[in-house]
Amino acid sequence: MMNRIEVLLNYFLGPVALVAILVACLVGLNMLLDRTQKDHPERAIHRQVFMLVATLVAIILAVVLLPISDALRGQILSLLGILLSATIALSSTTFLGNALAGILMRNVRNFRTGDFIYVKDHFGRVSGRGLFHLEIQTEDRDLVTLPNLYVTTNPLKVTRASGTIISAEVSLGYDVPHSQVVSLLQQAATDAGLQESFVYILKLGDFSILYRVNGLLTEVKQLLSARSNLNGAILDALHGAGIEIVSPNFMNTRDVAGQKFTAHPVVKEGLIGDDKDPEEIIFDKAEKASTLEEQKASLDEIGERIETLKTALAKADDHKKGKIASLIDRLDKQHQSLSERVAEGERAMERDKSSD
Repeated sequence: MMNRIEVLLNYFLGPVALVAILVACLVGLNMLLDRTQKDHPERAIHRQVFMLVATLVAIILAVVLLPISDALRGQILSLLGILLSATIALSSTTFLGNALAGILMRNVRNFRTGDFIYVKDHFGRVSGRGLFHLEIQTEDRDLVTLPNLYVTTNPLKVTRASGTIISAEVSLGYDVPHSQVVSLLQQAATDAGLQESFVYILKLGDFSILYRVNGLLTEVKQLLSARSNLNGAILDALHGAGIEIVSPNFMNTRDVAGQKFTAHPVVKEGLIGDDKDPEEIIFDKAEKASTLEEQKASLDEIGERIETLKTALAKADDHKKGKIASLIDRLDKQHQSLSERVAEGERAMERDKSSD
């Protein structure tokens, strides 16, 4: 009886120990990757892919090392191959498809965290990127999660960081000279803070002319405010010139000869609580994520520069060593200060994530 128990223990002890060792290796590898990439959350997708591959390798290794017959081992490996193939075939539009789409977007790099993007009917600033999804913050300050496969299979428009065109449309009657309207609309675009303004005459309707004024906005973070400011500047410019913005049908059916429906220009007064841009409230999470990513990029640049200077210090003569050492000391202080800000930013992002 004791011999049978010892045989069973010896038979099962080896496989159990092997599985325990492989699981411990996977857990240790995951902890090591978490520690090494703690300051680089943007590389989370690489860690996830690496852990997925490592898990598959561990499973195959466990099957190969198990004390079983070659025939049974071959059957198990064949079954794993069939299951993997079926998973790839059945999940190509969901789980695996989103993962591959996430890897594709990382390699293409057509947008970054903090950019304004349009994906079909969705608009907002990118506030987070993962292996399977993309998170954007909308104009309502809400967070929308889009599967990566959805993003890659629909038209994606990215607002360029160097500037974008802001436009507004207005229809005016044929009794107003178009040269005057063009001049006023261009002046309105300039007053709204836009550059390189130009005007299109889009349509000659039955009762009115449709104009579109365009201007270049270089500070794209103020996208929503710029649109509102442009509309307000158009109202001020047209009303200031005595041009009424009203339906020609209404004008043709009323009996108010000589009377114009225009608002009188007023002196602008500061509004209560007008010291903060709406974008700072609407896109707060996206702004924090963008700033954090930029700080981490600067942190990497400073670190690379320090390493380059240390290499130069080892090869420099006595006359130059003092200057290089002083520069390294200043960069070290900048690196430390920036590291503290990055750590505080990450803690703030974690608090915001838990509160959401």
